[in-house]
Amino acid sequence: MKILMLLSNPLLVDPRVHKEAKALVDAGNEVTVIVWDRKNEYDKIGTVDRIKIIRIHNNGLIKILPTLLKIPIWWRKAYKEGLNLYKNGFHFYVVHCHDFDTLKVGFWLKKKLGCKLIYDAHEIFGYMIKDEHPILSAIVFRKENKLVRDVDHIITIDEPFRKHYSSLNKPVTIVMNCKDLIYSEYEPPDNDVFTLIYIGIMGTGRFFPQIIEVVGGITGVKLILAGKKELLFNEMMELSKKYENIEFLGTVPTKDILHLTRSADATFVLADTKGQHHLNVFNKQFEAMVCGRPIIVTKGTYAAEMTNELNCGISVDYDKESVKKAIIQLRDNPRLCKEYGMNALKAARERYNWDVEKKNLLKVYKEII
Repeated sequence: MKILMLLSNPLLVDPRVHKEAKALVDAGNEVTVIVWDRKNEYDKIGTVDRIKIIRIHNNGLIKILPTLLKIPIWWRKAYKEGLNLYKNGFHFYVVHCHDFDTLKVGFWLKKKLGCKLIYDAHEIFGYMIKDEHPILSAIVFRKENKLVRDVDHIITIDEPFRKHYSSLNKPVTIVMNCKDLIYSEYEPPDNDVFTLIYIGIMGTGRFFPQIIEVVGGITGVKLILAGKKELLFNEMMELSKKYENIEFLGTVPTKDILHLTRSADATFVLADTKGQHHLNVFNKQFEAMVCGRPIIVTKGTYAAEMTNELNCGISVDYDKESVKKAIIQLRDNPRLCKEYGMNALKAARERYNWDVEKKNLLKVYKEII
């Protein structure tokens, strides 16, 4: 079966899309992904793991327009590329749209070609912007509800998201962002100093710069940071230089994340409960699980609910004192760290791994055929 995916960023920076596309190719399908390479970082045409990639670059007018005005142009360009693919023999049976900002293109292609339409909602975009742009958020929700009427199946990331999208009266399947189970046995860390690690988004809603200020004032603890060059990346790089117990790695390859996570004693994902954060299970959670490491998460989130249920970490209030207490508790109690780590790996082996989620994805395609 031929499948067209649509994604509004370069494929290689979105592990979820890459893993889903590869799973479909490994199952015998042909997958082409039309992506939006906004920084013109890659060639127009490429192939990764037998996945064909067609990149739309920011050339001409789209290059100088503000983001909201760029999106309709991206839609038109992606739609045109999809039609050209079909006319040139790639008769895709399914259009698989990743997130709200590709759904309009999938809607147009279904109307024109009669293909099936899957909506893969990694985020609830209306909630993401609700606090800063309430009017725009309301518009997005109305538009999403209207477009979903023509969707054949919705895929999303966890149970709170499933409950949200089930209200739209469409079949919904959860495909979590679980990781490959590459470690079969628990292995304790081997660090002279208790080591925390965080590889991911560094922004004001993720407890930055607070975490640097907290760890910088604790003896017997080291913090390793890495992430993408966006948001507060540069500020955190400079602030880290003020503390001897903080190591800033810059940007690291995706393939190194699990190895680095396993080399540490614990990790964390701290997010305020605004927008949709309270609904999320974060990638850090699944990375910690497959590595057998405890995690510190924010209370009032679905991530905390899962952490408490699986007994694989500590949930804290979103403030400096609570986070500091949790770090010290883990630092001073290696036996507790081991218990949490072993529970995390056990959960990954039994349920929270990509082999399980891949089957859920392939089941959607089997049903849609």
